Amino acid sequence: MASSLEERVREIEDRFEIYNLIASHPPSADTGVRDHVERAWTEDGTFDRGAEFGGPVKQHSSGGGMANPEHRRAIERGLAHFSGLPYVRIEGDTAFAISYLQILVPDRVGPEFDVPNHGKTRGFHVHRVSANRWEFVRTAEGWKIKRRHLRALDGNEGAREILRGVFA
Repeated sequence: MASSLEERVREIEDRFEIYNLIASHPPSADTGVRDHVERAWTEDGTFDRGAEFGGPVKQHSSGGGMANPEHRRAIERGLAHFSGLPYVRIEGDTAFAISYLQILVPDRVGPEFDVPNHGKTRGFHVHRVSANRWEFVRTAEGWKIKRRHLRALDGNEGAREILRGVFA
């Protein structure tokens, strides 16, 4: 635990930088901003969404999936990533975070309803809720994402294993 004022301030700054890395993911994914990957990830960083999505993928070589035509189609249809506040643990020049992520999509078939002063909508559908483990390293350019593991919270053990990381 940090003891001097300088150490405590550094830990606060580190934590905010890591929060911002995680918080920048939804807007970059929902707009298809490829250069976010260059800024946020290490050159050898990997993202593992599980076997259903092909296992670990190098972020830099894939452009973070932003050029994927199916991802572009999802964006055009109103894809929205919604991230919860992460639990973060910093240990020197490495850190990890555990967080939740929801993927929301416009409900195209539900009944339209009107919310006063907010307009009419059919609402949104929660497509998926997942558990995330983010791993970070401090670089000369600041904190960067080294690895990210994501598992759907659909009863599988992988998601619970990620969440138990908070207590490890």
